[in-house]
Order: sequence, then C-alpha cells, then structure tokens
Amino acid sequence: MPEAAPAPPHPYTLTCPPLPTSPRMAREFVAAVLRSLGLDELLDAATLCTSELVTNAVLHAHGTDSLLHLTVEPTRIRLTVYDGSPAKPAPTDRDDDGENGRGLWLLEVLTDGRWGTEPGTSPGLNGREGKGVWCELTTSTPLTRSLS
Repeated sequence: MPEAAPAPPHPYTLTCPPLPTSPRMAREFVAAVLRSLGLDELLDAATLCTSELVTNAVLHAHGTDSLLHLTVEPTRIRLTVYDGSPAKPAPTDRDDDGENGRGLWLLEVLTDGRWGTEPGTSPGLNGREGKGVWCELTTSTPLTRSLS
C-alpha cells in the first residue's frame, strides 16, 4: 500500500524562459496542478493571475528566465514569480481601450488585495539579484484530495 502524502503545503515549480510562449505554458502548468487536486474553483482566477505575473516577468525582466513557484495549502494557493530584475512592479494608469496597464489592477481585484513583492531571487535563477511577485487565492472547499 502506498504511503499517504504528507499534509500540504505542496510546492510546484516551473522555469519560464523569456519567450512569448511562457505565459501560456505557465497557465497550463498551474491549471494541470489545480485540476489534479480538485481545485477547479480556483482555475480561472489562478490562470489569469499566473498569466499576468509571468507576462510581466517576460516583458520587464530584461531577458532573464523567471521561476513560477506554486504552493498549495489546504485553504489557499500562493503563486510567486521570481525574476532577475530588482525593479518592483508599479501600477500604471489603466487605459480601458489599451492593451497594457491592467495587470496589477487585475491582481488586486482577483486576490482581494493579497499580493505583493519580496526582495531577492529564487535559488533556481543562479543567485541573480531580483524579486518575487506573489499573490494568494483562497478556496471555499479545503483541499482534502489525496496526492498519491
């Protein structure tokens, strides 16, 4: 009989190259993890937040890889994207007709303000000075599904 999986948190990590395809790959990665754990209620918000975080890293981290770190806990998930740029994201004036400027506003709305930045970088990025931008989403149904 397989041994029971330890209680969450469970970490999942994806390295994202500085390519236009990285946001899509990151969304699919997060969606696959959440579906496998039965956390479908978080899919839409989590994939949109993932897309915004990874897109910002691709656009603003000056050609460096980024690292998506997803932590799943019983009642919440935390998405963090580390990149090689120490510059903190700054909200811009939203242009309702433009293509840019909505990312941080979307994070604010989708996470009820549970997002922020942390200095430093993940070990997976070779120690470059950088930052992590994170957000948290909560679930109304605690994670109980076995991971084995």
